[in-house]
Amino acid sequence: MSSTSSSSAFSDDTSTLKASDERTPLLAAVESTPIAEAVDASAQEDHQVTQADEDAPLPRAQIFLLCYTRVVEPIAFFAIFPYINSMIEKVGGVDKEDVGFYSGLIESLFSATQMCVMIFWGKASDRFGRKPVLSLSLFGVTFATALFGLSQSIWQMILFRCLAGVFAGTIVTVRTMITENSTKKTQARAFSYFAFAGNLGIFTGPLIGGALERPAEKFKSIFGRVRFFRDYPYALPGFTCALIGLSAAVLTTLFVKETLHIHRDKKSDEPPMSTWELIKHPGIPQVIAIYNYAMLLAFAFTAVYPVFMYTPVYLGGIGFPPELIAAFMGLGGASQALWLLLAFPPLHSRIGTGGILRLCSWVWPLMFMVDPICNVFLRYNLKISFWILFPTGMVLGSGVAMAFTAVQLTINDMAPSHETFGTLNAIVLALQSGLRAIVPAVSTSIYATGVRYHIAGGQLFWILLILVAFGLIFLLRILPEKAEGRPQREDNGQA
Repeated sequence: MSSTSSSSAFSDDTSTLKASDERTPLLAAVESTPIAEAVDASAQEDHQVTQADEDAPLPRAQIFLLCYTRVVEPIAFFAIFPYINSMIEKVGGVDKEDVGFYSGLIESLFSATQMCVMIFWGKASDRFGRKPVLSLSLFGVTFATALFGLSQSIWQMILFRCLAGVFAGTIVTVRTMITENSTKKTQARAFSYFAFAGNLGIFTGPLIGGALERPAEKFKSIFGRVRFFRDYPYALPGFTCALIGLSAAVLTTLFVKETLHIHRDKKSDEPPMSTWELIKHPGIPQVIAIYNYAMLLAFAFTAVYPVFMYTPVYLGGIGFPPELIAAFMGLGGASQALWLLLAFPPLHSRIGTGGILRLCSWVWPLMFMVDPICNVFLRYNLKISFWILFPTGMVLGSGVAMAFTAVQLTINDMAPSHETFGTLNAIVLALQSGLRAIVPAVSTSIYATGVRYHIAGGQLFWILLILVAFGLIFLLRILPEKAEGRPQREDNGQA
């Protein structure tokens, strides 16, 4: 009986075990398939969302509004260049030989101020939003630009220029908002518009400054009887630039859309990187070095170029009046804008970011050689040769402006994640402001030394700058592979 019971129990257990064995695969199939399908569906949905984000066309209205905002900073910055030297000499009472030093000093202190506040504005935009920081900065720049034209001494010029530097939030915020309004496929086109707008400002600023300075003397029928413009001969270009800034501030406040929510929605689950971790991230030191080396060349040239055009021929310059300085700086800005709008996109799709940087690295020293050669032409009264070489060299040499957009794309491509872009951009721009605080003063001092002591016929600065320019060719050898890639083709007619 016990044996039978035991056998029966064993049989029942075996049957149960068999039933369990037979049922387990079926249960696994029935119970796990929906889970697997759910996971696959979720992954597919995430992929579709990501793909949809990448395929999204540029929001052109927002991009163009931001590009108009971008115009304000270079207009305010470059508008004073045609008359700053004569303003320092006549209003500040500075000797002609020392004008270059004070011109560089004013711009250096402006940039030093920007460097000190750049990280603050970046953090403020992360906390309070891009739009309020952008609007506040634009209103501040408008106010400071208007005050600069009312300066009656060197210290007032420095004070009001530094006040404009305090409101540096436009620089970092606009770049971040352009990035947040674009994708990997459309960022090259977006930053092409962005760079074009900047160069449009470079073109417009000098024209405003050169045309409207000393209006009581130039336009006697209109302003000759207005005592205000006789007492403040440089107020009108400042007011005009301020009006442009005010319009951009109002348009931004009314129509520009906040993008901080886009930034937050795309955050990863990884803990945020510290500033030091970001700087040490693979590839970041290399692109920061290349970016700022290109900026060094640009700042040195930009600081000295107006002084070179203003300096008499016998001292090593070409002796242009403010009107011609304005005209040629405007020509340079227009040429840069056309290079960026017409040449950069097809070149970028053909040879990539690295290819453009290498091309520009060879053009830079050749462009710098043009200016001392032009001085030699004028010294020997070879005016026809001068008027052929000088404008031609300026138009062709302006193509190096493509390098500034290219280095910005290397920063975008090397950012470890979307949420680190704002911080990385702020770091790069802070270093850039530091360079702009030092390089103009050093450059104009070197130029003034060469002029004062007639070193190499007043061409000491150009000789040194040509040698420094060749250094970029060798520095580009460390460009990371990730920054060499060609941009993806844009869809929906965006290419």
